[in-house]
Amino acid sequence: MTQAAIQAAIPHRPPFLLIDEIIEQSEKRIVCRKTFRAEEFWYPGHYPGQPITPGVILCEAAMQTGAVLLASVIAEDGGVPVVTRLSDARFKRIVVPGETIEIEATLDDQVSKAFFLSAKVTVEGQLAVRLKFTCAMVPGSK
Repeated sequence: MTQAAIQAAIPHRPPFLLIDEIIEQSEKRIVCRKTFRAEEFWYPGHYPGQPITPGVILCEAAMQTGAVLLASVIAEDGGVPVVTRLSDARFKRIVVPGETIEIEATLDDQVSKAFFLSAKVTVEGQLAVRLKFTCAMVPGSK
C-alpha cells in the first residue's frame, strides 16, 4: 500500500505518520513496516549520544497500524478511530535508528463502536513490544 493510500485511511501526517508500508492485510489482521531514520525528530533528545526509539513511539506505530485496519471496517461510518485505552504494554527490546520494525495488529473483538485490538512490534524477528489497545469511533473527517 502506498503512502497516499495510508494517508487516505488515517488522519496522521508526517512527521507523525509512523507507517512506511502495508505488507499484508486481511479483514482482522494487518502487518506494516517502518524504518526509523537517524533524522527522526525525537532522537536528538532521546538520548543524546545514544539514541533509542521511545516506547511511546513504538506503541503509536502499532496503534496507527490498527487504525489503518479499522479504516476498512468502518469505511461506511465515516468516523475516525481514537484510542481510549492502552494496556499490558511490555517492552522487550530497544529499537535504534536505522532499524526496521514490523508491526502486526489484530482486531480481537468489537462491541458496538468499540474495537479491541492487540499488537506486536518486532525487529528482525525479535519481539520489541507487545500491547493491547481499544479504539472508539468519533465523528470526523480524514
